[in-house]
Amino acid sequence: MTHRENPWIEGIKTVALSGILALGIRSLVAEARYIPSESMVPTLQINDRLIIDKLSYRFTDPQRGDVVVFMPPDQAGLCLNPQSKKPVAPKEAFIKRIIGLPGETVKVKGEKVYINGKPLQEKYISELTDYDYGPVTVPDNSYLVLGDNRNNSCDGHYWGYVPRQNIIGKAIVRFWPLNRIGALDKSPVYPADKTSQK
Repeated sequence: MTHRENPWIEGIKTVALSGILALGIRSLVAEARYIPSESMVPTLQINDRLIIDKLSYRFTDPQRGDVVVFMPPDQAGLCLNPQSKKPVAPKEAFIKRIIGLPGETVKVKGEKVYINGKPLQEKYISELTDYDYGPVTVPDNSYLVLGDNRNNSCDGHYWGYVPRQNIIGKAIVRFWPLNRIGALDKSPVYPADKTSQK
């Protein structure tokens, strides 16, 4: 005759195992994130929910056009709080698009982004860029990231580069809202929600 374990103990073990598996998946494989600002309009709207792939960058390098979640450098605190005399490191992760890869020269001039002297074709920005930047050369193991809402984004043109080790993962799927569910590609064209740009 087999000994049957107490159902309460079985339940506790099941919940504990589920929690351990969920934590492992969140820390190593994927996690859900939401969009708190308009910096990636029109591609991403405020309160969009995304799945972030945390695994693929263990095997491949980030590419131009990837929408990435990362911990910003301390200098990013200056554009979040311009009155501050000293940058305070942001506590929350940012989400932006990779524009410049390690070793590339990037310049923004005449409403266009140039990579190594060639204009970058961008279908995803909300409006033409209204500032000049560079030329700068992206350091090794670092990336230049910009928001798709180019003129309203606290991004690399303010504070520099994202070190490779700061990148948490790549946004791959939007799962909310239901009317815009689907994968994020490298040159998305999504209709902007006019109410979110006021």
